[in-house]
Amino acid sequence: MKVLTVYAHPNRKSFCHAVLEQFTKGLKDAGHDSEVIDLYAIGFNPILSQRDFSNWLPDDNAPDVVEKVVKEQVFATNAGLLRRMATWWMFRKKSPIEIVTQLRKQGPKDVREQQEKVARAEALVFISPVWFVGFPAILKGWIERVFTLGFAFSLTSAGWHGDITGRLPLLKHAKALIISTTIFNKEAYEAGLSEAMKKLIDEFALHYPGIQAVDHEFFYAVNMADEKTRQGYLERAYQLGNKF
Repeated sequence: MKVLTVYAHPNRKSFCHAVLEQFTKGLKDAGHDSEVIDLYAIGFNPILSQRDFSNWLPDDNAPDVVEKVVKEQVFATNAGLLRRMATWWMFRKKSPIEIVTQLRKQGPKDVREQQEKVARAEALVFISPVWFVGFPAILKGWIERVFTLGFAFSLTSAGWHGDITGRLPLLKHAKALIISTTIFNKEAYEAGLSEAMKKLIDEFALHYPGIQAVDHEFFYAVNMADEKTRQGYLERAYQLGNKF
């Protein structure tokens, strides 16, 4: 199986990195085709900005929204004269859907490169610490910039108008695994923290866009854990990869 692991921790000597190493070793020993994206090592920019605009345009699943966006944003009446003339000349013979289709191909290069890696994989893995009951900002930003409209999901007209059931899944991966190292103990997560994370990350960010099965493994209170506990977590990380 082709497995893509997205890793997020700034310290290469961290326990989280040791988890990554053991999990990756387990994958390779089992014969999986493994690739790791170390977000800090590659300096991935997690900030979704105006340059990402084209990746969030509507598509032919919402033709009425396409027309509205083209009219109000592409052919904006408050734009300068030269810009309006250039826009008219560029798109003068194209329909609204042809215009947004062309614009959607102009997304940032770094995002396209990440999407190509995701598309080649059959399964996804995310390894990171838990910060503020969620992913580190660099990993959350990776999802925001990479899991875009037209790639991870689409929206019907109803979706654009606020109906959450109007989201159409596009990802085809068989499974995803999240390995989270935590500051707080198992009791804290069983009291509600894990449920909150699984709702937002497992269900909404991963399963909802089409990933068939999502598992979440927590390695609790690793900062002050004794050597036996840490070794047990590392052995578990290896087994998660070996039995993936």
